[in-house]
Amino acid sequence: MVIPKPAHDEYARLPEIGTEQTGARHGKGTLGRVSDGVIAIIITIMVLELKIPEGADWAALRSIAPHFVAYVLSFVYMAIYWNNHHHLLHTVKQVDGAILWANANLLFWLSLIPAATAWLGANFLKPIPTAVYGAVLLMPAISYPSLQIAIVHRHGRTSLLAQALGRDLKGKLSPVFYAAGILLAFVIPWVSIALYVLVAAIWLVPDPRIARAVRETDDEE
Repeated sequence: MVIPKPAHDEYARLPEIGTEQTGARHGKGTLGRVSDGVIAIIITIMVLELKIPEGADWAALRSIAPHFVAYVLSFVYMAIYWNNHHHLLHTVKQVDGAILWANANLLFWLSLIPAATAWLGANFLKPIPTAVYGAVLLMPAISYPSLQIAIVHRHGRTSLLAQALGRDLKGKLSPVFYAAGILLAFVIPWVSIALYVLVAAIWLVPDPRIARAVRETDDEE
């Protein structure tokens, strides 16, 4: 029996599976979707950890202020990582095992932020929670450049990302500020929080080097 072919085949427009270009785009797309999903889950967990005021007066609202401050700071950090990670993946043309593992390492350390945020909020300006929060921020700051290195290694020293990174001054200074904040947490905790806020402020604007690389990539496509 001959089965008639539909006049409009919805799969006719799909690229041929198995080609190198299709595999690269599929890997890149999957990497981005998985990362976006994990980051969305992390933010959701932080929202669920927010404390609800037990009363209906200003005193009750003030009692949850430390939790809210910790949440806002962590949310800003997650937004920064999502934004820069989104731009970074635009420079990726091919995905290999090293990139996948480097990305998984970054997501692992980011997944610890909700727990550190909840502990900091419950013990605001206490030395050990403040130091641990700084340590949890430090590890993604180390992991993100590792992901960049893996991407550059896969695409070569002449790739758009390699040329865009340059000296990467912000990336090198951030771990120093975090380390200083961890040490100062045992002496003057509020200075540690100020340093964490400072690093967030430095990274609020998406990295212009990566943004330029993204524009060049879009122009090429």
